[in-house]
Amino acid sequence: MGSEIKQLLKTMPQIGKVNWIGVRPGRRVPIKQLDEVEIGEQGLVGDRYGGSPNGKRMVTLIQAEHIAAVASILGEKSIDPALLRRNIVVSGINLQALKKNEFKIGEVVLFATGNCPPCSRMEENLGPGGYNAMRGHGGITATVVNGGVIRVGTSLSLISSPE
Repeated sequence: MGSEIKQLLKTMPQIGKVNWIGVRPGRRVPIKQLDEVEIGEQGLVGDRYGGSPNGKRMVTLIQAEHIAAVASILGEKSIDPALLRRNIVVSGINLQALKKNEFKIGEVVLFATGNCPPCSRMEENLGPGGYNAMRGHGGITATVVNGGVIRVGTSLSLISSPE
């Protein structure tokens, strides 16, 4: 990979914003929408994955722009983010460009571990074709580097790598 591309991968001038936060208290339990959430060493406090070591999926994020695309594919005007079972909805930044990088949301630092593909629940939650509409639009997974509190409206940005 050329040095120009390597540099481009380490920088991103766009700043995103948290639009929505939700925790999944248990399996098959409705997601709980929050205005703010504490993120500990192992994930979101109150989330079924928080408080237990669960590898690369401590926090899940999805782009608001992708939710709009999925809604369009399904012929809907909008989709309730709770139906998508992700923790954080952001806008204004390409989450895919954060993969394998650290990024910050306010005081919280996360490491983007990979894609968050849809599960079979998307067919149940979104109706026929929901699973396939979500493919490629499921967002990313992340692990916690430094915890703290995230609020709706908090900015999100790449932590640029030094040379």
